[in-house]
Amino acid sequence: MRVVLIEDDRLLGSGIKKAVSREGLQVDWIQDGKEAWQAISTTEFDLVILDLTLPRLDGISILKNIRRENMDVPVLILTARDTTEDKVAGLDNGADDYLIKPFELAELKARIRALLRRNSSTNSSIIEFERLSIDTASCEVKLDGETVELSRREFTLLYTLMARPGQIFSKAKLEDAIYGWDLDVESNSIEVHIHHLRKKLYPALIKNTRGLGYKVEL
Repeated sequence: MRVVLIEDDRLLGSGIKKAVSREGLQVDWIQDGKEAWQAISTTEFDLVILDLTLPRLDGISILKNIRRENMDVPVLILTARDTTEDKVAGLDNGADDYLIKPFELAELKARIRALLRRNSSTNSSIIEFERLSIDTASCEVKLDGETVELSRREFTLLYTLMARPGQIFSKAKLEDAIYGWDLDVESNSIEVHIHHLRKKLYPALIKNTRGLGYKVEL
């Protein structure tokens, strides 16, 4: 599952990204408000972690944009603003939860898990096809009923393809899905991950459309 962290404090943002990534989540860390809104408006995320004080575009404006566009992604606000008025403003504008800085990472991770569970409870978290099933809530993959161990990036790649059966994803789109906005990517990384998935699962699952990209036909 993919999370966008919007936080301009470098030390805090780095710590949060490392902690949340250890939960098995793909984390995109963005430090600028306008860049964050561009990412949210063009990329599907499972959770938004949002600071309120940001350069170029503030967090409340981003939150308003999210809800104005009828995006149902859960939003967790992280902020040093601790007045009742600030909390009410955040929640009234569509935030799902509100955590005051400073906070313990254990509490942040617990709130993230709760929001992801709550969001997945309104939609089926199981995707099934032939011999394969993936649970997007627990990040568990089963082949013929037996659990298959995948790396975080392999799971994200498989989920990206299976969430939109029949849609062709270019190599660039898949790179963005599994590596995010702030990492350099080796030129053959997608091919390597797909090779591993085909080997661990079965070759016919992921199809290559020459010159266009990859897809799963459910």
